Amino acid sequence: MSALIRPASAGTAAARRPLRILFTGDADSVHLQRWVWEMHRRGVECHVLTRRPAAVPGAAGVHAIRPGSDGAGWFLALPEVRRWAARIAPDLVHGHYVSSNGLWAAASGCRPVVLTAWGTDLLVTPRRSRLMHAITGWTLRRADLLTGDSRDLIEAMDGYGATAPREELLWGVDTERFEPPAPGVREDAAFELLSLRSWEPNYRIDVILQALALLRQRGTPRPVSLALLGGGSLEPALREQVRALGLQDAVRFVGRQDDAGMRGWMQRCHVSVSVPESDATSVSVLESMACGLALAASDLPANRQWIDDRGGRLVPAGDARALADALQALQALPREALEAMGRRNRGIVLERAARKQHMDRMHALYLQLTGRAAGEVA
Repeated sequence: MSALIRPASAGTAAARRPLRILFTGDADSVHLQRWVWEMHRRGVECHVLTRRPAAVPGAAGVHAIRPGSDGAGWFLALPEVRRWAARIAPDLVHGHYVSSNGLWAAASGCRPVVLTAWGTDLLVTPRRSRLMHAITGWTLRRADLLTGDSRDLIEAMDGYGATAPREELLWGVDTERFEPPAPGVREDAAFELLSLRSWEPNYRIDVILQALALLRQRGTPRPVSLALLGGGSLEPALREQVRALGLQDAVRFVGRQDDAGMRGWMQRCHVSVSVPESDATSVSVLESMACGLALAASDLPANRQWIDDRGGRLVPAGDARALADALQALQALPREALEAMGRRNRGIVLERAARKQHMDRMHALYLQLTGRAAGEVA
């Protein structure tokens, strides 16, 4: 979207040194780590304030404040957040996840402020109570730039009185790392499904397991298996569900993987399954597309921006029978048709979701906000 960003005044000393950004976010999140690394590669000095400490490649410093997840801790930490912000003296503060880390950015005492919505922080959390709605609005109204990775997420910012420009901007995919496999890697002997989503309630791994059980009950021309990457609080319940459904021979709990591990599974499997109840643009969906996979995904606004019948199947969230029908239809397709879906999906990612183009765009916006480059945002 087009908007005029009015650059901050950059002092001579600040202009001579590298751009310094203070990120408030979950240091253990691969998404934040990638964002910081991309800015580091572009010469930015990056600092991170976090309640979830971890090593962040490319960060000049990771500073843990009140580690944990209790709600009160976000507010109790604010004096220390402001002390760290004053000590680091950033040119800009960028909060990742509006309803928590975004509060820290907005209350840091530094400007300009950029806020990036991740999905649940705008699509779910503000609806839980009037207090959370009010906090979200207060935070958004203090931003100088708002970003989100889907149209519905950008539109969800309406109604809070925020006046900052908005940009639909993605984390993006490393299309050189996430690529289709060599010919013959995806075997026809079995039909292999892949889930890359966390084992948490929103991502409905239980629905995927129910759909797999239904598919097996109907009978399939070749064995069907499911690899669950990720991890989360529902692991014991999901393992029990696998046992109760008699799926022990078909489901593999792979757990969390690095990029190389995820790529290996994406290049091996035939269909990536992602059926959350609520979501913005999913990085794992885009990475699956980049690796030439067909998709079975929730029929959500964000997914409609990327997936149609030529690249997979969209199903109502929470509907195991509809998901089983979609998987059965995909399994029935000849190999050439599935491969054509994969080629289409990769082409979409190359055109619209390559990480370099989005991170270049974000870097340019940082420069404009800090007065190191001025002008109209296209």
